Amino acid sequence: MTPPAELIHANAVAVRTTGPEGGWRGALLTGPSGAGKSDLSLRLIQAGWRLVADDYVRVWGVGGRLYARPPETLAGRMEVRGLGVMGAPHLEMARMVLVARCVGHPPERLPEPAFETFAGVRLPQVEIEALQPAAPARLAAALRSLGQAGPLAY
Repeated sequence: MTPPAELIHANAVAVRTTGPEGGWRGALLTGPSGAGKSDLSLRLIQAGWRLVADDYVRVWGVGGRLYARPPETLAGRMEVRGLGVMGAPHLEMARMVLVARCVGHPPERLPEPAFETFAGVRLPQVEIEALQPAAPARLAAALRSLGQAGPLAY
């Protein structure tokens, strides 16, 4: 049984990783409606990632880690602009390790470290232009850099 969860307006995506912290590690994609969260999620799915939730996500903290799952009514579904709501392979749950705030402007070249807290768990945050072609690669690079020396170290 999972603990009570907060419902937040975001997308959650995850990719399988290896190593001591292996398994599904993911990112919350936040930002206003129309910022490109679902578009970025769709491109990440095409690159081998898995959808956890589209548009709304239930998050909860356990032992200093943040987990996400889809609301039951949205599980396995995502909105594809211009096509409607479609089925999508999804994970029932994944650990979130990063927040990617989708913005409509280029992020700073060398930003100061930023963090956002959900369900009492503090995660590193990056800004990303979700609709730019390199957005999936940039998000993957941010996720890979977690735990290493640098602005995303945790």
